[in-house]
Amino acid sequence: MTSLLSCLRHRALGALAALAVAAPAVAAEPQIDAELGATLQRWTLERADQAGPLAGARVEVQLGQLDPRLRLAPCGRIEPYLPTGSRPWGRTRVGLRCTDGTAKWNVYLPVTVQVFARAPVLREPLPAGTELNADHFTEGEVDWAERTAAPIADEQAMVGRLLSRPLAAGQALRDTDLQRRVWFAAGDRVKVTALGPGFRVSTEGQALSRGLDGQPVRVRTEAGRVLTGTAVADRHVEMPL
Repeated sequence: MTSLLSCLRHRALGALAALAVAAPAVAAEPQIDAELGATLQRWTLERADQAGPLAGARVEVQLGQLDPRLRLAPCGRIEPYLPTGSRPWGRTRVGLRCTDGTAKWNVYLPVTVQVFARAPVLREPLPAGTELNADHFTEGEVDWAERTAAPIADEQAMVGRLLSRPLAAGQALRDTDLQRRVWFAAGDRVKVTALGPGFRVSTEGQALSRGLDGQPVRVRTEAGRVLTGTAVADRHVEMPL
């Protein structure tokens, strides 16, 4: 899933990078005029449609509106850029600065980048607490950029998991839609593995709290020492060193 997400984000980045082109003059208006807007939209979509590593992936870019309180001097060339901390994914913004005009200006344009690709989706609406099985899923086209977390691409990774909230038919699932796995209960005997560069050492102990997937948990070893690690599997705790 990581490589798939990387490819999708690369395509979205290419789409926004395509905005760095010569633009027609913008009038002294508080909005991007129709001609410039069409130019930005066309160049963005052309770059997004170029051959890429994902066959069938589709990127759509929707340009928003500038702050209506702005008054911009006419400009012959506008240079777009991604502001620090922004990314070409979902609801974002693009910086626009005038590099050829009577007055230099810099503004931010809201942009929505949608990245459509195949992923497992629910066949029917399901309530919170439902234990998922293979019959719950079909394949559909979803917007990978709709939320911060990417959809889960591996259907088998969701089988046996419980929904943390009710979901509608046709929705793709993210990690936040699933309850964390409970790998063991407080008092259970667990294996503790210490991991370091080129070595791993294991011991056993008693869990002092419930082991939720990916969460810290304390374990008392047979020698009485209390260690803190991460619950990673059935009765298994890891401690990176």
